[in-house]
Amino acid sequence: MKSREQPPSESVSAGGLMEAKSRDFYSEAHLFVAAIRVHEHSHAAPPTLDDIVRMLSFSTEQAGFVSRRLEELGIVEAVAGSFGTRFFIRDHRRLEEIPRGELGRRLEEEVKKFQDMQKTITRRVESFHAEQAGKKKNLFAEMEKKLKEEIEKKSNSRA
Repeated sequence: MKSREQPPSESVSAGGLMEAKSRDFYSEAHLFVAAIRVHEHSHAAPPTLDDIVRMLSFSTEQAGFVSRRLEELGIVEAVAGSFGTRFFIRDHRRLEEIPRGELGRRLEEEVKKFQDMQKTITRRVESFHAEQAGKKKNLFAEMEKKLKEEIEKKSNSRA
């Protein structure tokens, strides 16, 4: 009996799992839209982001990034309601307009931008606190100076 050999891309080794996790945005977008369809079919309700995360084994950040990109492209629509934000497919045909092979570098770039922005905000806040501390110190010094002058005037007027 002849054993069937699996091509390297379909092997279930640790390396194969790592390759499966690093999909391009085109593939992730198709998976995201498919998850919406499957959830709607099986639960008769549109999914939340958490439902999609569980179904696809994506991180919440990754799913959030994909959902925002798909919203920008007009492929899905997120509708906030009393039971949370639900996802609907707006125009699945636009999936084919996504360039293939665009790796997850954009997510890394977005995270880097966000971190840089946070650092900038932190620096501004620290600068503001330092400025406020300086103003407070000057105000107290000025108040102390005026108080000393008042005390001096009263002691000079008594003498």
